[in-house]
Amino acid sequence: MKKFLLMALLLAPLSLFAQKFGHFNSADIIQLMPEYKTSQDELQKLQQQYETEIKAMQEELQRKSTEYEKDKATLPDNIRQRREQEMQDLYARIQQTSQDDQQALQKASGEKMQAIADKVKNAVKAIGDAGGYVYIMDLTAGIPYISTQLSKDVTAEIKAKLGLQ
Repeated sequence: MKKFLLMALLLAPLSLFAQKFGHFNSADIIQLMPEYKTSQDELQKLQQQYETEIKAMQEELQRKSTEYEKDKATLPDNIRQRREQEMQDLYARIQQTSQDDQQALQKASGEKMQAIADKVKNAVKAIGDAGGYVYIMDLTAGIPYISTQLSKDVTAEIKAKLGLQ
C-alpha cells in the first residue's frame, strides 16, 4: 500500500507538467486580413503620389537644365550663376523630398503593420489562454526549428478567431 501511494505521489506531478505547445504561420494569416489589403492599397496610393511629385520636380529640373544649356553662351555671368544655383537647389530639394517621402512611407507602413500585428497577437493570446498552451510560436519569426509533431498548428484557430477563412 505504501508503494502504491508513493508511486501515485511521484506520478501525479508529472501529469501536472504536461505542456501544450502550438505554432502558427503569421504570413498566411496577415495576407488574408482585410486590414492588410486595405493598408497595402493605401500605401500604394501614397507611393504613387510621392512618385508623381518627384517626377514633376525632375521634369522641372530637366526643363530648366535644357533652357539653361540653350541660353548659357549668351547669359551674363551673374544670371548664369543664379540659374546654376537654382538648378542645384532644385536638385537638392528633389533629393531631400525623395528621402522624406521614403521615411514617411516607411513610417506609415510600420504603423499600419503594427496595428495588424497587434490584432494577430491578441488573437494568439486568446487561443493560448483558451487552449491552455504554454507557448505558441510563429513559424515566420525566424526560429531555427519548431517540431510540428510535438506542437499543434493553431493557424486555423487564429484565422477563425479573426473571422478569416
